[in-house]
Amino acid sequence: MFVVTGATGNAGRELVRILAADGERVTATSRSISAADVPEGVRHRRADLTDADSLRAVFDGAGALFLQNGGASAHLLEPHGVLDAAKAAGIARVVLLSSQGVVTRPRSASHGQVARTIEDAVRQSGLDWTILRPGGFHSNALAWAEPVRTRRTVVAPFGDVGLPTIDPADIAAVAAVTLRGAEHGGHAYELTGPARTTPRQRAEAIGQALGEPVRFVEQTRDEARAQMRQFMPEEVVDTTLDILGAPTPEELRAGLAVEDITGRPPRTFADWARRHAALFR
Repeated sequence: MFVVTGATGNAGRELVRILAADGERVTATSRSISAADVPEGVRHRRADLTDADSLRAVFDGAGALFLQNGGASAHLLEPHGVLDAAKAAGIARVVLLSSQGVVTRPRSASHGQVARTIEDAVRQSGLDWTILRPGGFHSNALAWAEPVRTRRTVVAPFGDVGLPTIDPADIAAVAAVTLRGAEHGGHAYELTGPARTTPRQRAEAIGQALGEPVRFVEQTRDEARAQMRQFMPEEVVDTTLDILGAPTPEELRAGLAVEDITGRPPRTFADWARRHAALFR
């Protein structure tokens, strides 16, 4: 049996779907998961990654674990407790969803250091491990859904700086392979999309998916910073803006690992926009 944490997130939800469609036994877990969030036949359990005790019953009977690193709450995760609970339950393999920032922003507390601490715990756990380090997600564009729905407008900084964002469905596809493939044990993979796209181009792709033009309005860095500080810690905001506005050469590399592992090319942003157009209508 497989346990998928973060099962209501963009990658976790798709991973549950893939495993269930393949006939695997799956337990899906997140803080607020319900039966409506999972395919028929998938066991769902509410648990909190920051509370290892809440995960013990979730792990019971499982052989492999997809461990989401907590995202914005990663600094609250006590990874050794989670991994000890997994090991005690008989789990032998863990696939960790980490961050490309471990490699590209190692000095950043938010994007590199916290994620590195969790990676180190996974390596020291005694479990067979694989680490996935995606860059930015196509689904980050969901932050634009409300202004696109109401005003057919996208407002964002650095309109002409391109990054190779990745489809969460591709992350899930890689996770499904690595959860089941012993040959991926002991490997860490950076994952990126097939090509760099700019915010301006992504807005245009959403418009094409809708069949209506979407106007792009470029923010200054200060305007974006003021907006992001309303829901992000200041250090996270500054590093995020550095990535968006002045990516390192490593953050510009497209097409990393997905095709090598899954056997098919990563999906484009335009494809993601077409599949999720209803969220922008």
